[in-house]
Amino acid sequence: MLEEIKLKSLNALVEGLSQEELIWLNGYMAGLVKSSQSEVKSIPSVAEKITILFGTETGNSKKLATAFAAKLRKIGLTAKLSSMDQYKLSDLEKEEILLVIISTHGEGEPPAAAKKFYDHLQNNQLNLSKLKYSVLALGDTAYPLFCKAGEDIDVKLSGFGAVSLHALQKCDADYEQSANEWFDLIVEKLTLKQSAEIKLPSVSTSRQRKVYEGKINSKVNLNGNGSLKETFHIEIEAGELQYEPDDSIGIIPENPVATVRSIINLTGVNGLETIFLKDQEISIEESLNEKLNIFFLAERVVKKYAAIVNQEIPSIRMDLLDLIKIYPPKNAVQFKEILIVLEPIAPRLYSISSSLTAHTGEVHITVARNCFQLDQELRHGLCSNYLSQFEEGTSIKFYVHRNLQFKLPSADKDIIMIGPGTGVAPFRAFIEDRANTGATGKSWLFFGDQHFTTDFLYQTEWQGYLASGVLTKMNVAFSRDQQEKIYVQHKMLYHAVELYDWLMNGAYVFVCGAKNPMSLDVEIALLKILETEGSLSAEEAQNFLNQLSAENRYVKDVY
Repeated sequence: MLEEIKLKSLNALVEGLSQEELIWLNGYMAGLVKSSQSEVKSIPSVAEKITILFGTETGNSKKLATAFAAKLRKIGLTAKLSSMDQYKLSDLEKEEILLVIISTHGEGEPPAAAKKFYDHLQNNQLNLSKLKYSVLALGDTAYPLFCKAGEDIDVKLSGFGAVSLHALQKCDADYEQSANEWFDLIVEKLTLKQSAEIKLPSVSTSRQRKVYEGKINSKVNLNGNGSLKETFHIEIEAGELQYEPDDSIGIIPENPVATVRSIINLTGVNGLETIFLKDQEISIEESLNEKLNIFFLAERVVKKYAAIVNQEIPSIRMDLLDLIKIYPPKNAVQFKEILIVLEPIAPRLYSISSSLTAHTGEVHITVARNCFQLDQELRHGLCSNYLSQFEEGTSIKFYVHRNLQFKLPSADKDIIMIGPGTGVAPFRAFIEDRANTGATGKSWLFFGDQHFTTDFLYQTEWQGYLASGVLTKMNVAFSRDQQEKIYVQHKMLYHAVELYDWLMNGAYVFVCGAKNPMSLDVEIALLKILETEGSLSAEEAQNFLNQLSAENRYVKDVY
């Protein structure tokens, strides 16, 4: 029914029309109705509720999940967005459409924030027969257990009766293209459109990782005499280098020759004898030197070792040499079976501490030699010890690992950098880049270590940048130079008023270094500054920090 005023207007319009004009008007109105109906039909209609669940360590999964939820809203679909650590596990059996986005870390492990959800799937029997789902797994093909966390979740959801909207999608380090293609296909299926033309590989092939053949130009210990630490500044020369100052390089270390010789001697195997690893024929000695991980073996590997030697071995991580000493294989044949179950050496990532604008054809890294006591024996981290032994002129292979999250903002933006110890490495790259590109944004660095006289990494460089104005402000905390230990978070709190002003004026905050406890303590300090200087409640401060993170204004690269 038309409103009375509209009906009067319509009658007035048609009153003086001829029969031909009425016929034309009838067709015109019919066309309008058909067009309106067509528009209504074009709007997607999904009766089932959609949930996007993400598990993230560095923020990539969250970034994708947030972007996908926004895209769904734009086409008229609503999705609930949740981090796995905030997700109510009892809701899982009530879900109808579930999109899971998860990264893999360490040795095939889920991110810490995803562990609760991951363990729930592993340790319970669920009825998910009413669920439709798909999993987007982020990973790095350089690591042996590529996208393992995503694989495990996909297997469990399927095993509980859930129906897959699309097969597990694995994405390599350059994930954006494949992730967007996966999402487009999911939208096609959700909106009941034909999606047969869209074919996705199960693994992203967006980029073939380039391995560089480099040469060590310089290696300098940055720590002074009397320091308890060894931190090496290493400069590597290579042709056709391409990287951003916020990227890392990946290096696959070799195992110590002495340890490999001990393993060969104890097992009585012929080191020159060849075996097949991933369809490659290689000598046993070479495989132990360059290919296979022999340190701190994962529990799953120890379990396989135990099955081969037919002995009861505790479910703990152990070095291969220790296993051989305590639970020796019967003979060389049995040891060759053990070699097959060992996993590849995983690459180690080091933040780049240089800018190509300052060092053409070079990449610099900052490496702390990791030393620790185990069973009253001094031991070293595999890769840091490997790099510390290099002489100038030695060749080295590496690849560039893109960091899509930890990126310098535009040149006019202010930055706050918090990086104690080797966490300062990317900030050296940041400042070099800004010095050579004429950036106008202000920069503030918080640095910390044990002692001023022996552990002030890149001290003269920072002093030079302060004098030139490229580095606007720097505050340092040397924890062992006074009775009460002082760390970077204490310096942040001391300068709370100014730091808050920088934040309110749009500054970006970058944190790099040890995840625990440094990055946690820094975040607590930031929240306290927001509460006190911004007169915010604890919840409001957390929401503000979450918003900064969503805007990529609060970014962490921690390990």
